[in-house]
Amino acid sequence: MATMESLIGLVNRIQRACTVLGDHGGGGEGSLWEALPSVAVVGGQSSGKSSVLESIVGRDFLPRGSGIVTRRPLVLQLHKTDGGHEYAEFLHAPRKRFSDFAAVRKEIADETDRITGKTKAISNVPIHLSIYSPHVVNLTLIDLPGLTKVAVEGQPESIVQDIENMVRSYVDKVLEGRQYRLQHPWVGIVNRSQADINKNVDMLSARRKEKEYFESSPEYGHLAHKMGAEYLAKLLSQHLEAVIRAKIPSIIAMINKTIDEIEAQLDKLGRPIGGDAGAQLYTILDMCRAFDRVFKEHLDGGRPGGDRIYGVFDNQLPAALKKLPFDRHLSMQNVRKVISEADGYQPHLIAPEQGYRRLIDSSLSYFKGPAEASVDAVHLVLKELVRRSIAATDELKRFPTLQSDIAAAANESLERFREDGRKTVLRLVEMEASYLTVEFFRKLPTEPEKAADKNTPVSDRYQDNHLRRIGSNVSSYINMVCETLRNTIPKAIVHCQVKEAKRNLLNRFYAHVGSKEKKQLSAMLDEDPALMEKRDALVKRLELYKSARNEIDSVAWK
Repeated sequence: MATMESLIGLVNRIQRACTVLGDHGGGGEGSLWEALPSVAVVGGQSSGKSSVLESIVGRDFLPRGSGIVTRRPLVLQLHKTDGGHEYAEFLHAPRKRFSDFAAVRKEIADETDRITGKTKAISNVPIHLSIYSPHVVNLTLIDLPGLTKVAVEGQPESIVQDIENMVRSYVDKVLEGRQYRLQHPWVGIVNRSQADINKNVDMLSARRKEKEYFESSPEYGHLAHKMGAEYLAKLLSQHLEAVIRAKIPSIIAMINKTIDEIEAQLDKLGRPIGGDAGAQLYTILDMCRAFDRVFKEHLDGGRPGGDRIYGVFDNQLPAALKKLPFDRHLSMQNVRKVISEADGYQPHLIAPEQGYRRLIDSSLSYFKGPAEASVDAVHLVLKELVRRSIAATDELKRFPTLQSDIAAAANESLERFREDGRKTVLRLVEMEASYLTVEFFRKLPTEPEKAADKNTPVSDRYQDNHLRRIGSNVSSYINMVCETLRNTIPKAIVHCQVKEAKRNLLNRFYAHVGSKEKKQLSAMLDEDPALMEKRDALVKRLELYKSARNEIDSVAWK
């Protein structure tokens, strides 16, 4: 089993580490400090608490005065040494040793004023003092402000309740009656009188006088071996060791639960990033891959938004094609105008081929508008999906600069894909105009022959029925082309924009990032300072709890 010294020393170390991280008791459930047993000194103001502590330590080191002197909890950790000189250390001044205990008293007063000011106010932030001496036992004691019934000048009206609340946070098992029976015997001690204090009677002399008193007293002589400050210190140390041992299972359970909670919070916030360029580059690429996964899920239907692309093809494009002004363009009046202009000074003999071609070319040019509009509509959908994907990528939320860089790179790629898509759909329209489907016209029914009137063949070429048939033939051809483009424009857009976005959205960005120096990579991974501060605090707490668990495991069952 672990020795008393190792268990109490372990608790001392954990308590000091807790205080460094701001956990100094009074925090309620979930506080590691609260889970660790301590011995608190409680009493009214000027009731002799400080004298008892000094008797246990064997040194005169606590501030004295009238009224409220102890205004912050003093966590006094005693460490028994094998020999050598006595000295003291404060947690707030870790590299400074005090061998003059008058200087310890002044440091306590100065450190109290540092938090509370030179007032009579109190603070629950403790002062940690460790004393190393061959004349003490391993023990942790907490000196608390004395209880009072009235506030004095310079104190807030709430001081009475404030002090009681502070005391309750340390000894609530006792004050609320959960342990109301006296479980250990009374221990009598003899404090120095005010006259002894005024005469600077040292604590060793006071201990000798105390021992002589109990040994020579007819009332207490038979109990002399169980009386005095030295016996009280040993009794408290033994009791504290027993309480620590009994609480070890619950302390470990509490530590394990807290570690799991901190780990979960760190997973949500994101783990710290290594300082070398390789680790930073890996993190950036990992963030990019996470974004890319979310973006593809939007496109493929795992997340909403990709269906809007199909909406462009199934609704917007057909509606735009339907609104094209072919009725006006192929009206009899315009057909007559185009054909007559195409004939020039010499009318066509049989079929107005040049007129046909001009009507078809000018009609096909109308398809360019809906084709380009479809490209732009899909481009806007893809840009919106990039924005949504960045917002939905939890890993990216901690890196605002990287979010902007990825968005800029993705949108730059989408612009290239849009330009490629625009060129491709326009090329589709131009291809239809470059080479007409001759078979379509060969299959058209011929006009019925008329009587051989020498004036009929020329004059009929500009008659309404003839022009109406030309307009109808061109309209049928345009409708055939329209149906073709309605199918091929979506194919071209998907090939040039959607598929490319899925395959190569960040390819150039990857190459660009790979060429950056460490300083540039660090700039891309800048985080919200508040988030960094929160994560750093969690990491320190996690280290504390893991260290505490390891130390308890290594000590408790020896």
